[in-house]
Amino acid sequence: MRNWLVLLCPCVLGAALHLWLRLRSPPPARASGAGPADQLALFPQWKSTHYDVVVGVLSARNNHELRNVIRSTWMRHLLQHPTLSQRVLVKFIIGAHGCEVPVEDREDPYSCKLLNITNPVLNQEIEAFSLSEDSSSGLSEDRIVSVSFRVLYPIVITSLGVFYDASDVGFQRNITVKLYQAEQEEALFIARFSPPSCGVQVNKLWYKPVEQFILPESFEGTIVWESQDLHGLVSRNLHKVTVNDGGGVLRVITAGEGALPHEFLEGVEGVAGGFIYTIQEGDALLHSLHSRPQRLTDHIRNLHEEDALLKEESSIYDDIVFVDVVDTYRNVPAKLLNFYRWTMETTSFNLLLKTDDDCYIDLEAVFNRIAQKNLDGPNFWWGNFRLNWAVDRTGKWQELEYPSPAYPAFACGSGYVISKDIVSWLASNSGRLKTYQGEDVSMGIWMAAIGPKRYQDSLWLCEKTCETGMLSSPQYSPWELTELWKLKERCGDPCRCEAR
Repeated sequence: MRNWLVLLCPCVLGAALHLWLRLRSPPPARASGAGPADQLALFPQWKSTHYDVVVGVLSARNNHELRNVIRSTWMRHLLQHPTLSQRVLVKFIIGAHGCEVPVEDREDPYSCKLLNITNPVLNQEIEAFSLSEDSSSGLSEDRIVSVSFRVLYPIVITSLGVFYDASDVGFQRNITVKLYQAEQEEALFIARFSPPSCGVQVNKLWYKPVEQFILPESFEGTIVWESQDLHGLVSRNLHKVTVNDGGGVLRVITAGEGALPHEFLEGVEGVAGGFIYTIQEGDALLHSLHSRPQRLTDHIRNLHEEDALLKEESSIYDDIVFVDVVDTYRNVPAKLLNFYRWTMETTSFNLLLKTDDDCYIDLEAVFNRIAQKNLDGPNFWWGNFRLNWAVDRTGKWQELEYPSPAYPAFACGSGYVISKDIVSWLASNSGRLKTYQGEDVSMGIWMAAIGPKRYQDSLWLCEKTCETGMLSSPQYSPWELTELWKLKERCGDPCRCEAR
């Protein structure tokens, strides 16, 4: 017996010393900026509990009410469940940083880019493109040339124009100029230039008036010049012309040297003329610019208050992971990748379920389905998949950097489940994976590289509808989520309650 004790003592002492050193050593660098209440993030290698499923709930910083509704509905049910409470870990995924640009001063509500308008040119007509005095004119081989632009503050286009050919006496060409709204096949307006109807010459361009429309903020358009003759157009590379943006109210969209052209461009990217425009609502613009400093001060103060509220919320509930991302819609894919890294570094688990904070989720039904269908293998993706989904080139879901007309198959964002090895691959490659306009389509593009086994299940609803037996359903208000769960608890069905 004494010999056994002699042999065991060094082992026990060694284990105790190893544990003591582990606890005293500083934690490795974190993949995500977890809040102080999230103690798991402070010890990324310490995985004391194993979970069957980790649930990541994407949430915006200011969605306090939605998070509280979730805590009082399906999360409360989960915590009170005799078996599921030990099998599931739920975390809200929130960007650690708020956007420091007030919404009114952003280029769009989906990003954190400053609308950088300075010294706007008001109460006068502006030529969008101009040539330098020593710029030579000559025909190119291109018979169709186009340029795209985005309106950042409302303007009115009054005239369309074509470049003057110095080798001609008068105007000797037949050219059509059209302005299209992006992704629209019918032109908003057209100007036709010919020898008997060439318009007015201004500087090195011929202009003709067009019907006047107010082009609103965020309007995206394409101007197309097309020669009706056998000759090419007098055109210039975009780098050879001066763009007059009126102080920042419009931006020319270019693909960049060596890049693939945008899908909606016709012919060759360049400029074969120009347009004249005026800035609308000038007084309102000046007032907005003058009030910007005070608006910024108020916004920063509100951000500090929001930080304090989030810190308090995290300390109370211990269910938030703060990822090192500015919390905007365009950054949601980056939020997700950061969460995958956090999960791999801090948690032992089998499956990961991703959902949003405005979604109804029935975790008990999810577990029942996993057991019934054996949905727990490797390289596995379970969801409701959209196929051949067209790529939007404008609006909230605008995607200019994915060149195909349709996305690879992707699961609806209301809820899907992936196996641990997929989470591991995403976490390991998070620094290389390109993020696209939305987390669901980004996930589809990323998954196309590894070809997981997809399990199609229509009970992960893609739209705001209610179906008996549904696993998830999106886009609900806090009140609607509460009512759905009341029906679920009272009658076992969130969609209806039969009279008994």
